[in-house]
Amino acid sequence: MSRNQLLLGILVVALVILGGAAWYVMNSPTADISPTASAPGANALAADERTLGNPKAPIVAIEYAAPMCPHCARFNEEGIPELKARYIDTGKVFYIFRVFPIGQQDIAAESLARCLPADNYFAFIDQLYRNQKNWDPEYGITDPEAGLVAQARIAGMSGDQAEACMKDKDKNARVMAVAQEAQTRFGISGTPTFVINGEVQTPGAPWADVKAKLDSLLAKK
Repeated sequence: MSRNQLLLGILVVALVILGGAAWYVMNSPTADISPTASAPGANALAADERTLGNPKAPIVAIEYAAPMCPHCARFNEEGIPELKARYIDTGKVFYIFRVFPIGQQDIAAESLARCLPADNYFAFIDQLYRNQKNWDPEYGITDPEAGLVAQARIAGMSGDQAEACMKDKDKNARVMAVAQEAQTRFGISGTPTFVINGEVQTPGAPWADVKAKLDSLLAKK
């Protein structure tokens, strides 16, 4: 994460604290799924969480990430395919993805993703990661909103739909409230950060470290 992104992240979290939490509490009912007794807090999932895998898997892995984070994009390329094939699809890991914004564009990007059908959510997040250079200000993009609209068009939305989604106050508030919850509950301060069975991992940990943690937990089952 760059220094500019970190400063933007601090500003976003400040906005979260000022206004997002009340909306999230009132509008996001939780689903008492209790994937495993060894996963603290796993039964406090919002009904509209974006997840992959079996809720009854022995390991619950929450990833806090940001669409404009280059380290997250690298993890998406290097770690997610193996995580899905070897751990999620085999019933070993229940994966929960949550956006922790490090800049304003992350709020718009997550709002766009949530305007798409739920089944298309992860494909769009992957698309955003792979095309950061076309919309992320970190790459010198001077009109990131137009870049995000272009990405939304590729995903099947009209320009007007994309503009409306990015400015949807409820969706924006949800993103910020999730960020506040991440900070107050887990102390999340950077991306990507995994919370595995309730234990917060080192921010920005490479796939090799995350994999080692999963294997160590599975060896004890």
